[in-house]
Amino acid sequence: MTEPTIAATIAAALRHERERAGISLTELARRAGIAKSTLSQLESGVGNPSVETLWSLGVALDVPFSRLVEPPAPALRVIRAGDGPRIKSDQLDYTGTLVAAGSRAARRDIYVLTIEPGAARHAEAHIPRSVEHIVVAAGRLRTGPAGDTVDLDPGDYVTFAGDVPHTYEALAPGTFAVLVMEHP
Repeated sequence: MTEPTIAATIAAALRHERERAGISLTELARRAGIAKSTLSQLESGVGNPSVETLWSLGVALDVPFSRLVEPPAPALRVIRAGDGPRIKSDQLDYTGTLVAAGSRAARRDIYVLTIEPGAARHAEAHIPRSVEHIVVAAGRLRTGPAGDTVDLDPGDYVTFAGDVPHTYEALAPGTFAVLVMEHP
């Protein structure tokens, strides 16, 4: 069995979660602040959504980001470096790769972040009571709630509320970090 494309995975997840919530395409687009045509394309498996668009949809649906991009899990799953569902930012050279999504009971997701110096990525608040845990593996990272960021070196760890606006900014080339996102 072949793994579905990221577009097909997102399409199926959006349709499922929207139907589970019992809302129309128009209503979800309104809640997420995106065009209905964009949402229709995404549910059809067409388009290449940014991290920001998917986060907006996740917040509007009250589901973790991972639920929109995680393909069904096989019994054994290996993700080689550089593989996995990679979602790029439309703000800067930032890529989040989901490596493990939590179950409905565990509600935690693990991402590998690769960020290059440039503008900061300003993330909107995630679903209520979300918490971010970040460990920097290489480079240097400035992150944290807006107005209360901290600079991190390799091996440094930070945790903060993910349900408030926050930023990520690479301070050195090749910045690489692991993000564990907890959801209530």
